[in-house]
Amino acid sequence: MTEHGPRYVSKLTRNTYALILAGGRGSRLHELTDWRAKPALFFGGKFRIIDFPLSNCINSGVRRVGVVTQYKAHSLIKHLVRGWGHFKKELGEGVEILPASQRHSDNWYMGTADAVFQNIDIIRGEIPEYVMILSGDHIYRQDYGEMLAFHAEHDADMTVSCMEVPLEEAAGNFGVMSVDRQQRILAFHEKPAQPQSVPDNPAMCLASMGNYVFKTEFLFEQLRKDARNAGSDHDFGKNIIPSIIADHKVFAYRFADPAPEQTAYWRDVGNLDSYWLANMELVSPTPPLNLYDPRWPIWTFQEQLPPAKFVFDDDDRRGAAIDSMVSSGCIISGSTVRKSLLFSNVRVHSYSTIEEAVVLPDVVIARHCKLRKVIIDRGCTVPEGTVIGYDRKQDVANGFRVTAKGVTLVTREMLGQSVGGI
Repeated sequence: MTEHGPRYVSKLTRNTYALILAGGRGSRLHELTDWRAKPALFFGGKFRIIDFPLSNCINSGVRRVGVVTQYKAHSLIKHLVRGWGHFKKELGEGVEILPASQRHSDNWYMGTADAVFQNIDIIRGEIPEYVMILSGDHIYRQDYGEMLAFHAEHDADMTVSCMEVPLEEAAGNFGVMSVDRQQRILAFHEKPAQPQSVPDNPAMCLASMGNYVFKTEFLFEQLRKDARNAGSDHDFGKNIIPSIIADHKVFAYRFADPAPEQTAYWRDVGNLDSYWLANMELVSPTPPLNLYDPRWPIWTFQEQLPPAKFVFDDDDRRGAAIDSMVSSGCIISGSTVRKSLLFSNVRVHSYSTIEEAVVLPDVVIARHCKLRKVIIDRGCTVPEGTVIGYDRKQDVANGFRVTAKGVTLVTREMLGQSVGGI
């Protein structure tokens, strides 16, 4: 809960329905998303990516939420049912799962706008004054109440949440806009190769976060119009926004962190390097994303597991973790873990060294292993004596994926092990 600025939570958030678009594959994450949608991917030691927009909704007072799913949604749906199924519909709150079900056509979701259009009857049934469309695959903390207040104060038809990002980061990745002094959007280009910089900083541009607020009836009108356009990609960034900025009130809302003393944090963990780096940022003494802020908790499902355990204190066999995050159910037995994140139920056996590693749940690391700058997927059993992250050519020869920045991904299939839980 923030303590600054107008929020109008009792009115605006109560009259808002949030739709989280969580059907994306995340193909640039390669094998990490072979068996799960990107929003279901683990992050931060105990969470999944989808927990961040959902927690933002709950912390902002927006308690009517639909989650749109499509690509390999089993683990995502299971997580939502187990961790987010406790709300009371009779109290005007709830997190509903909206799988692609061909409600208005014979097609699956063909784009972000089409995903909303195909659920238009469900949204209408909630009778909201405002509809908030949210991306389900970014890591950030945002007070949606403040964005809704901005939208209402400007009597906007549509509001786009945005922030300044470096030109090279935005090129080919984000929608980029230009605005006037009142923050009204003058031009919008989806994923341009050469983004337009902001006037006062030639190294930065104003990028869309993929989060929007609409007046409900205006949204329905634009979705119907787009659905009738056979040449459309049915996408908000490519089609809807560019088509309405000239004749309608479309504004840019500049994102700020819910805590006024914090720098705005937003990460698109869209490839292996950015995913690894965003996790690594969390183990620094003062991380840019504060997961320990009681005013803005990140909610999730977690199993009832015993505390993490560190055993043996011999000179050559000491269980220790330095500058690391270690989750419940982990046992570090006579090994050293440095600058790493261990998710739940990880077992590290003796005489191993783990450095700069993101180790997903249920991994077993046998004795005498040396792992550096790696991502170990869920359920892997790393054989005794395995060395990864020290010889790029050998890692590639062994069938592991090594990124341009030297991060090595290890999955069960790469280790010749069967695929189980996801």
